[in-house]
Amino acid sequence: MLKHRGFPGRLPSTDYQFVIRRANKKGATKIIRRERYRDRAAEDRRADAGFIAALWTHFGEEPFERGNLDAGRISWLFGREVVPAEDPFDPESYDALLKIDLKKAEASFPEVFAETEDFGFDDDEEDWA
Repeated sequence: MLKHRGFPGRLPSTDYQFVIRRANKKGATKIIRRERYRDRAAEDRRADAGFIAALWTHFGEEPFERGNLDAGRISWLFGREVVPAEDPFDPESYDALLKIDLKKAEASFPEVFAETEDFGFDDDEEDWA
């Protein structure tokens, strides 16, 4: 399992994790598309925005390996802002390639791409993996 060095471990001042520490002995957790309803808590929406901001900062438009990125957090964006970068795609592989769908990500999280939101990643170095 690839560990993404320099990627934030979690959203600062929260328990919303972005990466896992070690591979699951039973295999990688399956990435699924989770439905985001309009009544989701503001903290959940901020965690999604923080995660897409971290992905954008770390990878840009380039495909990236799932590695130690948290499957639960990816699943909130999967099929919309984060899409498979390979065919066939194995949702239960740490080696699976993903990429950001820039048009959908900009539409869903304009504050991330307008750089008007500060997620505090630079201020809290202990959060970085």
